[in-house]
Amino acid sequence: MLTRSFLLFTALMFCAFGLWSITDPAGMTSRLGVSAEGVSGIFEMRGIYGGVSLGAAILCLVGGLRQRFEFAALCFVAAYMGGYVLGRGASYFYGDTAMASNWYFAGFELVMFIASALLAQRKV
Repeated sequence: MLTRSFLLFTALMFCAFGLWSITDPAGMTSRLGVSAEGVSGIFEMRGIYGGVSLGAAILCLVGGLRQRFEFAALCFVAAYMGGYVLGRGASYFYGDTAMASNWYFAGFELVMFIASALLAQRKV
């Protein structure tokens, strides 16, 4: 039940972020101190943040509803969030600066990585 609840919560989070990113990509990126300039900036933000997040929401929803997809969904979340953690770690190492909201995202990503990895380990 814990795994299903986690995956359904994760699906909700991905869905909310994905919808925000698709409907207001400039607002979403500016809130994080990022600008999507250039001819393809908004186009890429909708696809990368919006589309990928909504795809992730669907996978997590299916994992939360169908036991046979739990492990795949957990592995995806661990890899996805773990990738963010690696990237944020590299930024820290290189001395990049970020707004407080970026660090909140980083903390959330770390918690989600650890939780999904631990839940996936229980499925093996």
